[in-house]
Amino acid sequence: MAPGRPTAMDRPHFIGIGGAGMSGIAKILAQRGAEVAGSDSRESPTAEALRALGATVHIGHAAGHLADDASCVVVSSAIREDNPELARAAELSIPVVHRSDALASLMHGLRSIAVAGTHGKTTTTSMLAVALTELGLDPSYAIGGDLAGPGTNARHGRGDIFVAEADESDRSFQKYDPEVAIVLNVELDHHANYASMDEIYDSFETFVGKVVPGGTLVIAADQAGAAELTARVRDLSALKVVTYGESADADVRVHKVTPRGLSSEVTVVLNGKYLTFTVSVPGRHYAHNAVAALAAGVALGVPAHNLASALGKYTGVKRRLQLKGEAAGVQVIDSYAHHPTEMTADLEAMRGAVGDARILVVFQPHLFSRTQELGSEMGQALGLADGSVVLDIYPAREDPIPGVTSELIIEAARAAGADVTAVHDRTRVPGVVAGMAKPGDLVLTMGAGDVTDLGPQILEHLSS
Repeated sequence: MAPGRPTAMDRPHFIGIGGAGMSGIAKILAQRGAEVAGSDSRESPTAEALRALGATVHIGHAAGHLADDASCVVVSSAIREDNPELARAAELSIPVVHRSDALASLMHGLRSIAVAGTHGKTTTTSMLAVALTELGLDPSYAIGGDLAGPGTNARHGRGDIFVAEADESDRSFQKYDPEVAIVLNVELDHHANYASMDEIYDSFETFVGKVVPGGTLVIAADQAGAAELTARVRDLSALKVVTYGESADADVRVHKVTPRGLSSEVTVVLNGKYLTFTVSVPGRHYAHNAVAALAAGVALGVPAHNLASALGKYTGVKRRLQLKGEAAGVQVIDSYAHHPTEMTADLEAMRGAVGDARILVVFQPHLFSRTQELGSEMGQALGLADGSVVLDIYPAREDPIPGVTSELIIEAARAAGADVTAVHDRTRVPGVVAGMAKPGDLVLTMGAGDVTDLGPQILEHLSS
């Protein structure tokens, strides 16, 4: 039986309740009987879903939105110090709780799996949530994206397993004490919070060090950063390390990945036996995510054959190579990829799925700091497409950095031989793309910002 909510979470107020991470915690608390309230900058399906669970959701941020009897105020690292609700909380001496602490309190007392890594967290967490649910284990889960099937990013289950996406961007994943930790990859990102790879490694070491005694680390064998982390934590007492990947010495070895259009067939060697299952999303990196999920479930005692079959029920996550539709013979797919490694992986997956068809990318850079550090690599990744439209940088929580624009990416892309068009007015993008596309093409909207909204608009222009 899953535990109830902590007393401090009886009447929580979430600032930015519509965010992927925040909304998941709010949903679980509402399902556990808390009087949830919060605010967000705009209306959204997420806000409506929260209201359907009994939560009070205000649009806009104002001091008056915070009830005087709120038991705590929950914030993420994206909330600025001058937020009026945060200021009001200080006036009322209401405790302020970081999102990661709230999530850690919900995981307490359960057999938890924390999924970490620079890329692939949402997909791997989702695969586990779907498979464990399919097997009747009724897990709780908190994911950084909406499942394509159940259509939610979080759920309060009655079982004793909690699967959570563990965010390294602000070191908040160090708050968790999982029974199983997954590390998919370790790369330099989140440049506003990490100055070097050494800082990244130190942060991941702390995360791994929080695994409960006798627990398991499931970690990639093929990725250089993960291999370095493995070497650093091998000697931790009472930690079982399980590696997975295509390396000959991987504990769970990926024997073969066979593309099947927009899906893949994966064969692994586990405990000396071959096991084949289907992954209903394309690309080698998604196949590896599924193998990580398999290894983690087995570490919790779930039979491998049952779990492998259940993983085939996963149908994707919104914004992770999600098919938005088809018009005039052109498919439009949405990708959350915003780091060069992710961009490359998704473009290679699409190339494997569509063969000789043209791939056109609509790319929106995410964050000035990321563009400053990785703009050249982003441009090189766009060289894998047959044509690209590049938008202005989506700032999210950041202020502009002088001299840092999407032109850094465009120059690098053209230097790599890519065909790139700069479009600064996003309202023009659907028309531009519709003019470029021909029957048989695939259009990929790519980025972590509001580029996702352009998919339906592109389809509308194609139809007309």
